Amino acid sequence: MAAILVLAVACTAESSGDGGGEQAESCAYLVHYQDRTYQDVANVEFTAGKELGSATLPPCDDTGGQEDAEQAGETTTAYKVDGISPDVAVAVGDSPDDTVLVAAYSGSELPPEVQKLIDRS
Repeated sequence: MAAILVLAVACTAESSGDGGGEQAESCAYLVHYQDRTYQDVANVEFTAGKELGSATLPPCDDTGGQEDAEQAGETTTAYKVDGISPDVAVAVGDSPDDTVLVAAYSGSELPPEVQKLIDRS
């Protein structure tokens, strides 16, 4: 069951400055599973496998308001990605056929296992 990820970040906000210009900010697509934080990886073919358990999508706090930060996150299901350790990447969604690939990495460098998936896509 290969899934192709096409992800649009859904949470955006705009504000007007005193000079009449507009500034837009977006929330990153983040997922918390076990003790790790994962970030979405777009346009990758992968196969979601066995169900691992619950994962949390934290609330969007693009305005810096404490009210948003206190809201509970949305719960989703994490699935194993065939050929990759859950320490590196998981698939999240409602079913193995409807998932998004997320990887645990910092900065802009993807884990080598995820880069291999991208290279094969």
